[in-house]
Order: sequence, then structure tokens, then C-alpha cells
Amino acid sequence: MTTQTFGMPPTPEESLMQHRTGELIPVTDYQGKTAVSLRDLYAFLEVSRDFTTWARQMFDYGFTEHEDYLEILLPQNGEQVHGGHNKRNWAVSLDMAKELSMIQRTEKGKQARQYFIEVEKQARAAAEIQLPKTYAQALRAHADEVEAHERTQALVAFLEPKASAWDDLCSSTGSLSFRDAAKVISEEGGITIGGDRLIKKLIEWGWCFRPTSTSEEKAKGKVRSIRAYQTQIDAETLTEKAKTYTDQKTGEKKLSNNPQTRVTGKGLDRIRARLRKEKASALLPS
Repeated sequence: MTTQTFGMPPTPEESLMQHRTGELIPVTDYQGKTAVSLRDLYAFLEVSRDFTTWARQMFDYGFTEHEDYLEILLPQNGEQVHGGHNKRNWAVSLDMAKELSMIQRTEKGKQARQYFIEVEKQARAAAEIQLPKTYAQALRAHADEVEAHERTQALVAFLEPKASAWDDLCSSTGSLSFRDAAKVISEEGGITIGGDRLIKKLIEWGWCFRPTSTSEEKAKGKVRSIRAYQTQIDAETLTEKAKTYTDQKTGEKKLSNNPQTRVTGKGLDRIRARLRKEKASALLPS
């Protein structure tokens, strides 16, 4: 729970909170803090229990006096008086008001919580667009803007050669092994990945597969090389490079049935784009 300290108990002059008008539930400025009248929240939630009993039950959910709530006195006749003529009430922090709304598990509670969340958003937005009030603040704001622009220009100047180098790589007619492709994507493409993980990703995406080894190959501990699906060869994202071997009996060179799958320049660009998309999706709230 976010702590909001209300400070020392209020003086009689401080007890009356200045309400902002035109709100679903009045949000108040009390002792320099954003707060809500517990009675106003109670009325909106349409709680059937007695107010004071309900309030005490709510405090037992782990809220702390002087941090989350503070008792105030609301006069019944417009003036602060003593001797039992004041209604009991509490100023509660906005965070506490949201939690109390959620605790009710009612449609009214849901509406109240969404309302308080929107109040917070509007307050943050207002704070972000506040204009400078003094000449010194205006100078500082201008200096910050200039510094931000200079940082942006420096970043652009730094990235332009990298972008050019990447374009050259992707437009090349050669091809790279999985390990070299992963290294290039990590160094030039801005995505950290290793060769083994790249292979797992390509298999996961349906770009390539690992053929099942024969019994003889398994007995010798041999594992077949990764093979590209024909769709990726046709799309020119992957290619297969023929391998030869020397026959131990005849001494002649023969063509292997286990070619090496390699990544093309076009494939590099598509792999990086997809990895970036997956990374961005992982950062979005579910």
C-alpha cells in the first residue's frame, strides 16, 4: 500500500475540507494532500451498514492512521462546535479509497475505483503540461528542451552508420551459419541471441527442422544437421549449402545428404524484425 502521511491532527480551522465541485465523488485537498471524505465514499457505495461500524471494519484491513486516514469533524450546522454535535468522519488517501472500493465487490465499488484511477491519470497529465511560472523556470525548461534535442541528434548520428551497415548486410548475396547470424543480429541488429537459441526460435516458427537420425547414426552418436523447409528456401530467407565428404574405402569425394542450412541477408532482416516484435509484445501488459 502506498503511504500517504496526513501529518498532525488538524486544528478546528483545518477540519473543514475544501471540496472540488462537479465530481462523482469529491476529491479534496486536505492538509496539502489529496484525500476523499469517507462519508462521501460511503454514500456513493450505498453501504447498508451503519457508517461508523462500517468505517471501523474497513480500518481493520490493515490501514494506518495518520498515513492512510485521519479523523476530522464535520459540523451539522455549518460551524465547528464541541460537545457531541459534530458528525464523525475521516479523510482517507486516494490509494485507500481505491482499495476500499475494491473490497466492496459491488458494481458501485468497481465504478468508484475506476473513477479514482481516472482522477490520478488526470492529475499526472495536468502536472506534465504545467507552464513555467517564473523566468527562471522558463529558462530551465528551455535548457531541458535543448539538451533533449541534442541527445536525440547525437543518438541519430550514432545509429545512422549502424543502420547503413545493417542494410548492407541484408542486401548482400552471401549467407551465414546460424552461429554467425546470431552474432550479427546481436552486434548490429540490437537483439541479443545465441546460435542455439536462434535455431530453437527458427524451429518454433516453422522455418526449419532437425531430421530424425537413422539407427546407425544414433549408434555412432551422430546428429543430423538442421534442414530448411522448402517454403523458406523459396522465400530466400534460408538456403542450403551442399557438403562433400571423402569415402574412406574408395578415397573419392562424394556429396553428403546432410547439407548445411544457412541464413541469407533477407532472412537476417526478417529474423530481427520478428524477434523485436516478440520482445515488444512481452513488455505489454497482459
